[in-house]
Amino acid sequence: MTNASTPTYKAGGHSVPAQNSEVSPESRRAAMQFLARLAAEVSGGSVDLPCFPDVVIRIRKTLDDPDTTTEETVKVVGTEPRLSARLLQIANSAAFNTSGRRLTDLPAAITRLGQQLVQSAAIAYAVQQMKNEHSLRSIAKPMSELWSDCITVACFCHVVARRTKVPPDMAFLTGLLHGIGRLYIMVRAVADGSTFSNDGAFIELVAGWHAQIGKALLENWEFAEEIAQAIGNQMEYERPWRHDADLTDVLIAGLVLADAFKHPPPRALATEGISAFQTVGLDELDCAAVMTDAEQHLVSLHDALGC
Repeated sequence: MTNASTPTYKAGGHSVPAQNSEVSPESRRAAMQFLARLAAEVSGGSVDLPCFPDVVIRIRKTLDDPDTTTEETVKVVGTEPRLSARLLQIANSAAFNTSGRRLTDLPAAITRLGQQLVQSAAIAYAVQQMKNEHSLRSIAKPMSELWSDCITVACFCHVVARRTKVPPDMAFLTGLLHGIGRLYIMVRAVADGSTFSNDGAFIELVAGWHAQIGKALLENWEFAEEIAQAIGNQMEYERPWRHDADLTDVLIAGLVLADAFKHPPPRALATEGISAFQTVGLDELDCAAVMTDAEQHLVSLHDALGC
């Protein structure tokens, strides 16, 4: 159910693009076979993401243990000095330093951020390392663009979640990870020597495959089930309305708002057919307030997360 104060939106920017008639059937077939193979591998438990630092998985496993102390987390994070520096930068960013008190030691930064944001810092570190890899130089620009988009979505998810019962830090991590399927496809295409990575058919098909590949990838890495489910359901704009918003609703709203934010003001935001806005309870004025709130923190977040 919609109300008169709710703006309208056609979700074409997030739907699978129409087929490009200029793309040859052979290119389309090769792209489809490649994506189907990746999906089968990841769904079967085989994950191969070249140049992705294993410290991300070690941190996730450490934080998942309820008996882990801050000192033990510091030991894991401390094995990567650049990660430690990144974590301190995030802890002191405007988005997460509401007290204005600047921290200089790692234990205090970890305590301030908490589990989800420490994982976010680890993801940021991993992506930065991948962007600097010589073997991935050919996709450095699209990786940077994808990462910039992920940071923006994460910021909007964090702001939207504060209006719901969804933990904002979990929403931030989910927004940051929403493009992990695209990253996986992109890196594997280069590693496999695929010749169609810039092909129209490939780009077109990725839009329809990346969410489920991302979901399977996060399940293999044993991230929280709620996060994996939200990543997998991020394109379900017409999911049924419910009384309480969940992580998927927050992610979908964050994606739409972040997409609108790319355009200069006055921004035309339309949400017709996207039930997440009704579930979260965002009307036109609320959306404008979210835009303003997110914009205040985006610059510091992009700096802290390495974009």
